[in-house]
Amino acid sequence: MTDARRVVETTARASYGRLLAYLASRSRDVMAAEDALGDAFMAALQTWPAQGTPPNPEAWLLLAAKRKLIDGARRGKTQDKVVHWLETGGRTTTTMPDLEELTFPDERLKLLFVCAHPAIDASIHTPLMLQTILGLNAHQIASAFLVSPTTMGQRLVRAKAKIRDAGIAFEIPEVKDLPVRLQAVLEAIYAVYTLGWDNVAGSDARHQGLTEEAIWLAHLCVDLMPEEPEAKGLLALMLFCEARAQARRTAEGAYVPLSEQNTELWSQDMLHEAEQHLRQAAAAQRLGRFQLEAAIQSAHMQRSRGQAPDWDAIVLLYEGLLQIAPTLGARVSQAAAIAEAQGFTASLQALETIPPDAVKNYQPYWALKAHLLHNLNQAAAAKDAYQRAIGLSEDAAIRDFLLARLRLSLG
Repeated sequence: MTDARRVVETTARASYGRLLAYLASRSRDVMAAEDALGDAFMAALQTWPAQGTPPNPEAWLLLAAKRKLIDGARRGKTQDKVVHWLETGGRTTTTMPDLEELTFPDERLKLLFVCAHPAIDASIHTPLMLQTILGLNAHQIASAFLVSPTTMGQRLVRAKAKIRDAGIAFEIPEVKDLPVRLQAVLEAIYAVYTLGWDNVAGSDARHQGLTEEAIWLAHLCVDLMPEEPEAKGLLALMLFCEARAQARRTAEGAYVPLSEQNTELWSQDMLHEAEQHLRQAAAAQRLGRFQLEAAIQSAHMQRSRGQAPDWDAIVLLYEGLLQIAPTLGARVSQAAAIAEAQGFTASLQALETIPPDAVKNYQPYWALKAHLLHNLNQAAAAKDAYQRAIGLSEDAAIRDFLLARLRLSLG
């Protein structure tokens, strides 16, 4: 790979969302902004290898995309004020002077709130944000939402057409309208964080740096809505998780489960900040999903103070979480906590209340079930569960970890 191509790919990973949000906020047309930005990246791939990488790749791409938008707006006879807005929002000369100094505001939070507009089908809010802010394609998003890529692609196109045709404002809503859109924005930010968290081995270059991006966006939400406890709850949740990022792998890259992590590798600064946000959120006395999830993480973090986690409290917290957000992940995680609080048999009973169709391809279920069956001396059933979990594991380090556990269970 040439240096120029590498810079294009690095810039796409780091700056796609910022560039698209800026362009969309000026053109008021997400699809047109996507097309223009795509053309700009193609132009970079064609010209940078021959002419050299510009001093400020982001600015080069921004100006190239703006010229595409201006040309398109003129051909489409777009209102003069839109063309004027695009033209006066930055330099548009062919020589692109002073690119080293050219900067532009980060509009991603604004675009997140645009995508969460109540006029857009709520089921498409998070996928729309993942595509517009992260640049994920319909196939990637569809796999996460268990629909076909064609169906997801059609839904995304309709949502972006709705933004354009309904004239949805590209601005942070009025204060009274913020809470209506906040939950969808928080869900999308957490989805961004999860994509980065799952990529701990760094095997998917598209997802590098996403945990940092998500935490930054959560900080922006807290700054925008300091009285909203769920924004602080989400920020606390991600900080609790991120605090132990360095302990999740050995120096050789082997997977380390939470119960076996070296707490000296946990970031005390992040843990302290997370606790502060969680206390501030709790003071509002408006409990929500992210606050409960953060409280569960806080209970696990007691190990950093030399104390054992209070498993009965964790089970109870999961009970509250399931009343608000009865997700498959929460049910499996509660079963894991029950194993510590009440024993393996009770845990297996809780796990087996989940409908089989819901878990047939859910790796954490099979990994936990294998662990429980092994400890209950059900070797044959444990072997089958381990093999299911291994087959569903995309992370090589987790596969190796489960293979080692399978060998141990076989004696």
